[in-house]
Amino acid sequence: MAALEELDFERRGDVVLAHVRGEVDLSNVSPVRAQLLKAVPNAATALVLDLSRTDHLDSSGVRLIFELSERLESRGQKLRLVVPDDSVISRVLVITEVHRVVPVSSSLDAVLSESGT
Repeated sequence: MAALEELDFERRGDVVLAHVRGEVDLSNVSPVRAQLLKAVPNAATALVLDLSRTDHLDSSGVRLIFELSERLESRGQKLRLVVPDDSVISRVLVITEVHRVVPVSSSLDAVLSESGT
């Protein structure tokens, strides 16, 4: 059985960029959380979650975003999201008011220029 999600990581200076493809829901949120936390060393200034190709995000995925934000902030790091305006998960993030806690950009270029990379 194929995984619901695929995560790819890259470094852009002091920023870790995580591309999340597929789905994040109750069935896979724990391994997704573990991979994301493992990918962010203490020396990183930020984690950018690129959700451009994320097809589904349920309440456990939204909760993960809030949890990551809190955990990274306690370490002096930032969380940023990339969610195109026409993304299928955009509405979920608006309804749950994620933007009040985590800055959301519509393009990867925009968020990377804000991060100085």
